Amino acid sequence: MSNQEPINTFSSRIAVLPEANIDTDQIIPARFLTTTTKAGLGDVAFNDWRYNADGSKKADFILNTIDASEHRVLVGGDNFGCGSSREHAPWALTDFGFKAVISTNIADIFKSNSLKNGLLPIVVTPEIHEKLLKNPQQRVTIDLEANSLTLEDGTVFTFAIEAFARQCLLEGVDAMGWILNRLPSIESYEQKTGKAA
Repeated sequence: MSNQEPINTFSSRIAVLPEANIDTDQIIPARFLTTTTKAGLGDVAFNDWRYNADGSKKADFILNTIDASEHRVLVGGDNFGCGSSREHAPWALTDFGFKAVISTNIADIFKSNSLKNGLLPIVVTPEIHEKLLKNPQQRVTIDLEANSLTLEDGTVFTFAIEAFARQCLLEGVDAMGWILNRLPSIESYEQKTGKAA
């Protein structure tokens, strides 16, 4: 069972990576896929863009210029998370501190992996995306109960999310955690009916 930070309503500044087609190998290069834990992956998120060959930080790369506790929302370019399937990609983003990623299009496998690992993927219209890119230091509010994204200028966008994945994010659990949280009800049903669920 994987427990993660529940996502309800929160406000955050955005971090913007406007490049299109950011793939999972850019988010977390393949050489870091040997671990089976999330711990420390935030330090190597976007490793090849973030660090020089000698390991020093590139001063102008966005993740090196922000406070992770203040910037919990990543805004990427179109077709974010394309490429190979790897859970390590959302692991790296959540370990860095991100709670949501926003784009005009998010690759299906990355989206599925994100929803299972505590990262909220939000697909927005080109118009909303443009508003985010034009004001890259703005604060936004995400309300998962209402499925809404509110921009700093007051614009409200309602996004779509699969109902079960949404419930798991609200509770801060994965699918197994959701079932285990309902174990008392399952056992009560079994006792009352004399049947295994």
